[in-house]
Amino acid sequence: MNPCGQPRSTYPDLLGRVWHSATAAAEPAPHPLPGELHLQALWFDGQFGDQFTTADGRPVRIVQFGEWNRSAGPDFLHAAVEIDGETQAGPIELDLHPSDWESHGHSTNPAFRDVVLHVVFSAEPNESFARNCDHRQIPRITVPAEQIDAALELPRREVAVARPGRCSTPLADTPVERLLTLLNEAARHRADRKAARFLRSASAQGRDAALFQAVAESLGYQANRLPMRLLAQRVPLQALHDLPTEAVLLGAAGFLDPALVERAPADTRQHLHSLWQDWWKWRGRFGCDPQRELPWSLHGQRPANHPHRRVAALAVIASHWAGFRRHALARPFSPAKVLKFLANLDHPFWNHRHTLTSKPSSRPIALAGRQRTLELLANHLVPLALREDPAFSWDHYLALPAPSRNDKVNRAALRLLGERHDLQQILRPLAHHQAMLQIYHDFCLDDSSNCSDCPFPEQLSFW
Repeated sequence: MNPCGQPRSTYPDLLGRVWHSATAAAEPAPHPLPGELHLQALWFDGQFGDQFTTADGRPVRIVQFGEWNRSAGPDFLHAAVEIDGETQAGPIELDLHPSDWESHGHSTNPAFRDVVLHVVFSAEPNESFARNCDHRQIPRITVPAEQIDAALELPRREVAVARPGRCSTPLADTPVERLLTLLNEAARHRADRKAARFLRSASAQGRDAALFQAVAESLGYQANRLPMRLLAQRVPLQALHDLPTEAVLLGAAGFLDPALVERAPADTRQHLHSLWQDWWKWRGRFGCDPQRELPWSLHGQRPANHPHRRVAALAVIASHWAGFRRHALARPFSPAKVLKFLANLDHPFWNHRHTLTSKPSSRPIALAGRQRTLELLANHLVPLALREDPAFSWDHYLALPAPSRNDKVNRAALRLLGERHDLQQILRPLAHHQAMLQIYHDFCLDDSSNCSDCPFPEQLSFW
């Protein structure tokens, strides 16, 4: 209850009033499907769930999501599915559309003979069937559109114009205590969704695998989150035990080749030669066909965000996994210990290099970096601690200071709060950065009227 005796407003209530009320606009058209790699990563991570129904009405449960196939053939190997109570082991193939089975030649390809499940993400008006080269029908499931939308968490637009929106007027006059209540509720909602996402991943792949993927995604920053997560899925943590971690991860990422040594500066060749000598022994196990290469974004990145360096940082963390896990999943949870542990990691080569072939930096470079560690905390570790650790309270989260505001937070702040005189103080906690991103995502980016018809400003009076 609030001080006036009314039920406490929640952020989901606000979302419901804006987008699902009787006066809300008609539901917009569904999102276009992303690329297959994105859908495959979400499937492997368990984000679509594990309970489905075949096209002919039989219940399906995914017992084991399998392993990524690095060569030609079905997408996932060594999977296990239970169909109508009977467990079958074998590969799983994912396609965007049902007709892709035929158009991609799977029906005549012996590599697809033992597929136990065909997963698709859209329906088609013309009925089609998945049959293998022995004319055996392959069971097919269609992932429901609502599960796809929930897993993608994509707004209608990628960006909103960087100018004050209509809500900045009422929010400019909102007493700070009331505004902070709104931000806290939005941050709670975001943390709850993040925790649920982590736990779905942990249910599908195990807690260590989920944490390893979370670290990889956080290191990837904006442009390379997907390839970093894919790398952590294709080279799982348990596979790195007693292996040359840096060489295997850089090689599996596609960053090592013999010619690299010749192109590199003289003072880096010894390290690169050592990496290649380790990688060639394992490339048969972890290397990928060209058609399954990771979609790296190599240009337009700040030097410290280059994928070479991010993969190397993941390798160093994997090499110190026991210590990192002890702090990351500790109960009681201490963000300060995670920050300190990652800040103390170093590497004789990467302490002064941005890429495999760059000249050395005169100043040492933090391997993980405070900004990336705070993102890991905000998006994964803190939400999980809030869900599972009674000793970790909301006040502990609010005590975490935010890093410098990035472009997206600045854009959201301008759009929602305009030029409030107390903006800097309001956005001091990390939680309030997360709140601004959530509100921006849910309202500014999901509004197709460019602010003019968005019902959010009017609903603020009910907060």
